[in-house]
Amino acid sequence: MAATVIDSLLFRDAFGTPAMREVFSDQSLIRRYIEAEIALARAEAACGVIPAEAAEAIARDCSFEALDLDLLRRETDIVGYPILPLVHQLVRQCGEAGRYVHWGATTQDIMDTASVLQIRAGLEIVEADLAALRTILADLSARYRDTPMAGRTHLQQALPVTFGYKTSIWLAMIDRHAVRLEELKPRVLVGQFAGAAGTLASLGAEGLHVQEAFCLELGLGAPASTWHVARDGFAEVVNLLALVTGTLGKIALDIMLMASTEFAEVAEPFVTGRGASSTMPQKRNPISSELMLAAAKGVRQQAGLMLDAMVQDFERATGPWHAEWMAIPESFVLTAGALHQAKFALGGLIVDEARMRENLGISRGLIVAEAVMMALAPRTGRQQAHDLVYAACRVVDERGGTLAEALMAVPEVTAHLDRAAIDRLTDPANYLGSAPEMVDRVLSGAARGR
Repeated sequence: MAATVIDSLLFRDAFGTPAMREVFSDQSLIRRYIEAEIALARAEAACGVIPAEAAEAIARDCSFEALDLDLLRRETDIVGYPILPLVHQLVRQCGEAGRYVHWGATTQDIMDTASVLQIRAGLEIVEADLAALRTILADLSARYRDTPMAGRTHLQQALPVTFGYKTSIWLAMIDRHAVRLEELKPRVLVGQFAGAAGTLASLGAEGLHVQEAFCLELGLGAPASTWHVARDGFAEVVNLLALVTGTLGKIALDIMLMASTEFAEVAEPFVTGRGASSTMPQKRNPISSELMLAAAKGVRQQAGLMLDAMVQDFERATGPWHAEWMAIPESFVLTAGALHQAKFALGGLIVDEARMRENLGISRGLIVAEAVMMALAPRTGRQQAHDLVYAACRVVDERGGTLAEALMAVPEVTAHLDRAAIDRLTDPANYLGSAPEMVDRVLSGAARGR
């Protein structure tokens, strides 16, 4: 019976995906152990360490289907690690060739290598999801490149932006994560075969040759040195996932705020019953965004755990290694879940351009007070321009009306700006700065990265 949301019958598809759960399932992990053992036998045969026929028998006879999984579970509970109990069964499966199973290896060699194989498969899923999300965000950015809306700082209206500008900022972050993912592969997708204390002493002069052949069998890089207690690679992976989900959490927070009744500028795709309340029929809660934000918080905690797990003693750790067994699978599953929710929410995002225009006008022109100040400054000096516009803004706040009306009542302003100029300056759509051009630059970079 499941005890966590990532395996829960009720919650597992909210916080994860079937594909990622499969990568990190017990069955897949055990198959990776067997894959590593077979690769080791083949590498050792290629280097003349064990007989070629023994490696052939090991590759042929090692079988996940023939395992007694209940026995494996019981013995793992006793030993504390699954490899020795697994080797016991593989030895029996292989008959005479069984004497060469796990030759010269240590438990952590097989477990670390299996983890790398899982990470490689997990990264392929993340990479594909990031690519899909980049396409979605690029389409949004291009479509809404010139759609004005209120930009907000400290939750207050600040200056006009465009919705495409906002989504292009999201896209630029996802672009950088895709680059980071590609860059970490050579550092992380590296095999582990080093023996009891990492020196390969049991294989004598053939140790490094076997290590290289082993990694080649699995399509992994060969390490320059043993990384039994050098866990920066795994920590980097999980911290990348924390960066990815951190970005998704930021996107989620923006969507949730913009979807609130008072803003009502965007909404998640409509699906009958989704986001419904048990008591309030009108509710349409931003469920995908809520799940993305929760996942971001969960992966952030695991990223910290992975950094803590880097502090390992001497040549083999006494416990920090075990923390990875919790952090790595959960981080990948939560990240896959968050990416799935992001693709759904953004892929069908409902954008209310009319409401954006309406919200842009609720400050009655105050949102572009800077535009007036900057136009007036060359004529009056910046500080005097600031003070004149500031006073006009206070009139609007206290007495109502629009900024244009308040400015027209100030002789020091109308001496330099006529009504047409004031109307032009107080139209938010005329003060977008370089926002549309920034969208173009992000889209250009995203296209090159696809």
